Parts: sequence; C-alpha cells; structure tokens
Amino acid sequence: MSADITVLVVEDGDEYLTNLSTFVARGIRYTQAKSGTVACGLLPSLRPDLVYLDMRFDRTPNEALLGDLVALTARFNGDVARARAFQQDNQGLFVLRALRDAGFVGPVILSYDFSREERRFKALSDKDPALSYCPDYADASEILAAIYRAVGRRAP
Repeated sequence: MSADITVLVVEDGDEYLTNLSTFVARGIRYTQAKSGTVACGLLPSLRPDLVYLDMRFDRTPNEALLGDLVALTARFNGDVARARAFQQDNQGLFVLRALRDAGFVGPVILSYDFSREERRFKALSDKDPALSYCPDYADASEILAAIYRAVGRRAP
C-alpha cells in the first residue's frame, strides 16, 4: 500500500519518529527534521500534508534554536538562563512561526498537552486555525485519529 499522507515530524530526538513509524504507520509516510531550519528547508521538496511538531527542544544545540535570545533575555529582565529555558520549552511555537513564514499553510499538530492551558491554546488556534494538538502521552489510535482529522480524512 503506498503512503497517501506525508507527515513532516519535527523533533530534537527520535522518539516521535520511531513511535509514529512503528505504531501509527497505516497509509502514512514520515520524514524527520531535527530543527526548525531543517524543517523549513524540506518544505519545497517534501510538500508535507501535515507537520507533527514537538513543543520542547532541549537537546538541540543552542545555535540551532529559533527565536531571538537577545529579545527573550530582555523580556526576562536580563536572565539569560530563563530566556534560554523559555526558548527550549517553547521551541515548537518558534518553529511553527518559521514554517508559516516559509509558506506552509497546512495543518500542524503540536505534541503537547494543552488540557490545562485551554486559554493559551485558544489564543494560538484563533491566530492559526490549522493548528491542533495531541498530548505527548497519546496512544497510537489517538495519534492516528488526530492526523486524519487534521488532514480532513477519515481514519482507516
């Protein structure tokens, strides 16, 4: 069976790619990018149907992180450590902005649990209606359903 959905997985490790390609493989082809810059570079040739995006990038080299550390440091009253932690913890949002700026208009699933941050997610999705989330602890059937829902198809 040929893949009918192409998913770009953006994460700093290999966990999502391994789990998705092993347990959520029906009709889906995965390609991985380990940084926002690499993900944006893949867009023209890959033309993904969906981006599955990690929120936290704590294993990415600092120079590969997106976001203006100087501006973040000012936001955190000169505390570089807090600014860097914020940049890592929210790197998915910086990557999302870079993907949109690069012209990707398709659906993006953030792998993050917003159930306790409903107002935050509403603010994000009001600005970006193609954004959804799937908790990082979701099982294979939940992830498969989220992917098919995001691309507007019925799961097999």
